[in-house]
Amino acid sequence: MKRHRIDLFSLVAGLLFTAIGALYLAASLNGFHVNGRIVLPVTFIVLGGAGLAGAVAAMSRRGREPEPPDHS
Repeated sequence: MKRHRIDLFSLVAGLLFTAIGALYLAASLNGFHVNGRIVLPVTFIVLGGAGLAGAVAAMSRRGREPEPPDHS
């Protein structure tokens, strides 16, 4: 199987939306109320941070020489 670079933004977004879904599921099963006024801004902040980290990682990789292919 060919290895590829990790897409940091997609990984964080997937984990974040999974956590939000689990939070709402747990809240509905236990009768708790989730405050959407907190969840939505935190979601945007985390996605913005992941986008920034992905951009910084891409910029740092751009200056390096490409890695030789792995023939295993």
